[in-house]
Amino acid sequence: MKILIRDLLRSSWFQRAVGFLTAEFLRLVWLTNRFSFDPPEVYDIVEPQMPAIFAFWHGQHFLTPFIKTKEIHRAKVLISRHRDGEFNAIAAERLGIGTIRGSGDHGSAFHRKGGVGAFKEMVRALEQGYNVALTADVPKRSRIAGLGIIMLARESGRPIMPFAMATSRFLRLKNWDRTTINLPFGRGALVGGEIIMVPPDAGVEAMEELRARLEATLNDATARAYAQVGRPEEAAHG
Repeated sequence: MKILIRDLLRSSWFQRAVGFLTAEFLRLVWLTNRFSFDPPEVYDIVEPQMPAIFAFWHGQHFLTPFIKTKEIHRAKVLISRHRDGEFNAIAAERLGIGTIRGSGDHGSAFHRKGGVGAFKEMVRALEQGYNVALTADVPKRSRIAGLGIIMLARESGRPIMPFAMATSRFLRLKNWDRTTINLPFGRGALVGGEIIMVPPDAGVEAMEELRARLEATLNDATARAYAQVGRPEEAAHG
């Protein structure tokens, strides 16, 4: 039975079906939630600084494709090479977001997980005018920002745009990143955080300071997003 399930999960037709259904469910969620924006002029602030690096917490990523509202918001998202990443990649591409496959982890598994190639591809995408979106967490350590995004910003010279999205109705999984599955027919909030620039000559201490600032900014944006949808008690969990 385990072999049958494994083969099913790896089959291309099953992955395409799940990716398609996921994308259409998320489209329903986006269309049936009344979203607020903080600050209200967030797009007027962000658009002149594109292409940018959009950062968010792992497990809070399902609705992020919908921040792209215009054709000029060209974007690519970093998605892992893990089997679960296939579903996410298919869904993202159906929602009009390009994909870069690899790991943002700059730890011991960086080369094995395709991190070097993915890093170069993200730099190249930014040079070509694409926004790049990726999670900020250190793998398997929820809400702890890694240095990967800071390194990308230093190398590319592009600003980091931290943000959080929350809905009043959701399911939360009991996994390492406390994945939130947003549900239809509620309220939603998109909250932008402090924009972070990384100097090209930033050293070890400066990089760590900026990493900590990114982590604090994402936590603050998450708390504000949940407060705006009437679920302030969820900020510590999601």
